[in-house]
Amino acid sequence: MTRVAVVGGGLAGISAALACADGGAQVTLLESRGWLGGATFSVERDGLVLDNGQHVFLRCCTAYRDFLDRLGVSSDATLQQRLDIVVLAPGGRASRLRRDGLPAPFQLARSIAGFGPLRRRDRVRLGPAILALRRLRLDDPSLDGTTFASWLAEHGQSPESIAALWDLITLPTVNLPAREASLALAAKVFKTGLLEETDAADVGYSRVPLRQLHGEAATKALAAAGVETHLRAKVGAIGTAGRVAWQGGSVDADAVIVAVPHEDAIELLPPGALPAGVDLSRLGASPILNLHVVYDRRVTEHAFAAGVHSPVQWVFDRTESSGLRDGQCLAVSLSGALAYADRSVEELRAEFVPALADLFPDARAAEVVSFFVTREPRATFCGVPGTAAHRPGPRTLLPGLFLAGAWTDTGWPATMEGAVRSGVAAATAALGAGSIPTELAA
Repeated sequence: MTRVAVVGGGLAGISAALACADGGAQVTLLESRGWLGGATFSVERDGLVLDNGQHVFLRCCTAYRDFLDRLGVSSDATLQQRLDIVVLAPGGRASRLRRDGLPAPFQLARSIAGFGPLRRRDRVRLGPAILALRRLRLDDPSLDGTTFASWLAEHGQSPESIAALWDLITLPTVNLPAREASLALAAKVFKTGLLEETDAADVGYSRVPLRQLHGEAATKALAAAGVETHLRAKVGAIGTAGRVAWQGGSVDADAVIVAVPHEDAIELLPPGALPAGVDLSRLGASPILNLHVVYDRRVTEHAFAAGVHSPVQWVFDRTESSGLRDGQCLAVSLSGALAYADRSVEELRAEFVPALADLFPDARAAEVVSFFVTREPRATFCGVPGTAAHRPGPRTLLPGLFLAGAWTDTGWPATMEGAVRSGVAAATAALGAGSIPTELAA
């Protein structure tokens, strides 16, 4: 029986471990933290359970949806029957991006024709840009040589159009605004999510805390699959003959899957593991902040909404999942949040409480009971032009050593979908691998 050690218990590591176990391997999973789920977890504050970030998925995220099925928790997530995004501007003015039954890429045409945040001339210019975007080939390496905003400007898109429409999608998926995001990553999002299949962009998200959806469910699924899981097991070395050691133990494996953030992989991977020219430090990091605002009353009936002409990007009603009994709990998700990364809680509160009141008029008379910030300074790699060359695939140059993580070459930005795909790809490679040679250095 093949023995596999998986280092890292995020979505990539969980996916890899389950796929290896399902393939008949004997699997040991090692996670340095005290929980499974990696960058998707929950914290407790003032009796409430709050997610560290508001993670969403789309109908086209087939690997992630299969992952939820494998964990047995698909019923704990909701997925729209039809894409419908409420877009709010200051003053409470609402527009909608809602798809109809027309085939892609025309399913949003009627909605965009009346989209309030765009001027008429900008709406007219959208069509040619959308068709040009659809013609791009995702396997064209030149796409990673320019920013999405530069390409949009060349195709008639104004700065106002980019801010009011294109960045509504680019920011939460690439975790960067269009002016910084690689065209390759943004094109993947738009082509796969909006331009090829009519229903691909229907939005889904968890109805329960992420620690329940991912961490607790994974713990049960891994145990049922026979995976030996060790928490608080920080790996210090990948040694000779596939020996993986941590404080308090070690395991000998035929194959090792390293499924940790790329910053940690830099320290963990043995010399000679990566191809020449691949420099994981060049991937950088892009932060995400979430602001958890608890009001003494309901201020909106929207399950989620996007903001335009506002510092508020996306806001979700997390009242039920947080366990709040009276009032309302809103989670404001700020992607590509470098400008806010070092702001104090007081500074963030001073800016965003009035901004929320501008979008939700009922919030003006409400009292803010609590305001809590969760910060992920290394939420994703920084998907700027030039990063594609530094995203390795699942195989390293050392036999028996494999990579997984949303930062690897999945073809996707750093998303939950990319993380799960990477784990499955690494498991597929590992199950066909031979034993690790004794010369593999620690």
